[in-house]
Amino acid sequence: MIEIAADPKHLGIRLGVLAVLHTWGQTLVLHPHLHCIVPGGGPSVAGKRWVSASEKFFLPVQVLAQVYRGKFVAGLKNLYQEGRLSLTGGAKALGHPVVFDDLLDRLRRKSWWVYSKPPFGGPEQVLQYLARYTHRVALSNHRLRRLDHDRVTFTYKDYTQGGRSREMTLPAEELIRRFLLHILPDRFVRIRYYGLFANRHRKRELERCRKLLGIEPPAPRRQDQEDWQSLYLRVTGQDPTLCGRCGRGHLQWAGELAPQSAGRSPP
Repeated sequence: MIEIAADPKHLGIRLGVLAVLHTWGQTLVLHPHLHCIVPGGGPSVAGKRWVSASEKFFLPVQVLAQVYRGKFVAGLKNLYQEGRLSLTGGAKALGHPVVFDDLLDRLRRKSWWVYSKPPFGGPEQVLQYLARYTHRVALSNHRLRRLDHDRVTFTYKDYTQGGRSREMTLPAEELIRRFLLHILPDRFVRIRYYGLFANRHRKRELERCRKLLGIEPPAPRRQDQEDWQSLYLRVTGQDPTLCGRCGRGHLQWAGELAPQSAGRSPP
């Protein structure tokens, strides 16, 4: 998106992207996907004016599909050449170079599709939706229903039935296996920022965007404004101070610990 948006044939802007990685579906199967927030516009490449996308059109989906296909196939090829693909089980035959090259050729010939649409409820709904998921785990406590003879029952939303709540029972070992699929590698960054939002220049670029849009910077938070605990409760419906063990006691503020260096910067 950043590459295509910068093309003068399309928008000719510097785009920003916030991406949050999710790896699970409702039944804890592996379903890696990204939730992204992308503004519908940005400063021109020269940084002299703000350019807004059309309310009915953002970027051409055909071009997005072709560029994404090219980058995906190239990345897959690089991983194979570096020996970083785990080709086991049904994919074992792909370990042969001729078979793998045939797969890449078929991927290049196949039409890839990108579906683009505006959010149903506007930007505020998108932000609230993502805020509820940024720090969740694959299975929260309130979804657990019962443990019976080493079999665990939990609830899930069946989106094939319009989001109807249903129950699933799994052997405890299988539930643990599925849950462990979603523990990320050490120091892996799950929330990432790109383009305008990149950490190294986000403050400067957001100031530039506000000037181009004629928007005043946000006022410093006053003491009488909503604190983070109240905001979390309002957005998620969950009390962040409630003890996760007994469900009755509340955590009390004792003090703030300064960050401790681990001796090396995160990747």
